[in-house]
Amino acid sequence: MPLAYGFIDYGGPDVQRFLDVPAPEPQQGEVLVEVRAAGVNPVDWKVRAGMQRAFLPLRLPAILGREVAGTVVRTGPGVTRLAAGDAVFGSTAGGSGGYAELAVLPEDRAARMPDGLSFTDAAALPIAAGTAYEGLAALAPAAGQTLLILGAGGGVGTVAAQLAAMDGVRVVGTASGAKRAFVESLGATAVAYDRDDVAGRLRDLLPEGAGTVLDLVGGDALHGVAEVLTAGTRVLTVAGEETAARFGARPLSRVGGPQTLSALAGLVVAGKLDPRAGRMFPFAAAADALALVEDGHATGKVVLDVTTARTAVRPSGTPAP
Repeated sequence: MPLAYGFIDYGGPDVQRFLDVPAPEPQQGEVLVEVRAAGVNPVDWKVRAGMQRAFLPLRLPAILGREVAGTVVRTGPGVTRLAAGDAVFGSTAGGSGGYAELAVLPEDRAARMPDGLSFTDAAALPIAAGTAYEGLAALAPAAGQTLLILGAGGGVGTVAAQLAAMDGVRVVGTASGAKRAFVESLGATAVAYDRDDVAGRLRDLLPEGAGTVLDLVGGDALHGVAEVLTAGTRVLTVAGEETAARFGARPLSRVGGPQTLSALAGLVVAGKLDPRAGRMFPFAAAADALALVEDGHATGKVVLDVTTARTAVRPSGTPAP
């Protein structure tokens, strides 16, 4: 039975476990993948906490994770683009199941890995980078225009800042003071929300207001930057419906299709985009990887090395000493 890391009930980190699970079967339009690397995202702990139960019902115990890179083992009925032996990356079927030795990917949310793309970088692309790529396509900031990114130091902001800067967009990003140098390395002007007078600093930087805003923080973040939002500012947000409506914002969403994935992979191979997969954890340390993301202290992208699964974890699911 393949090894996975998931949760036995909805709640905090105490419900997480290593699990021996039945091998998943690829259904219509799906492929079974031997996982080499899995991306870790804030949505993972939110699923475990039950924050998405209304629209993502899961049968417990459930496997954590939504994005993987690996090799196709078997294809389900109706698969035409991918074949056994292909190195692929993408988003898991059913919205979960990535922290595992075997995972299922819908063909319409997966792409072949080009030569020169590592499994680590590939696993860092489907969720965060895919959201950034499609979010910028929706905002469409023009060269010379300003993009304000709230939460520029995380996985989505890391990619969004680079993509916008390479298109000649002026990027201003808020992040913790500890991430100032990191955010500036992405081509953005950093504003430290825990050190600067954010409203005053943004007024100075953006006296005519922000042309576009990518809010990756949610909550009351838009209220704190209201002074630089004009009638013409286009906003995408992860905030709730009430806040979004107040600021005329649209919800941030992601399709994550093969075209988006291939475009991102091409940029990485060409040396134009760095997904900043700065923290690679062995599979046995899956709890530590998720804790880092859940605490909000991760800089860039966190990835699990699933190739270490059986060598680092006992078959019973208990981490090896």
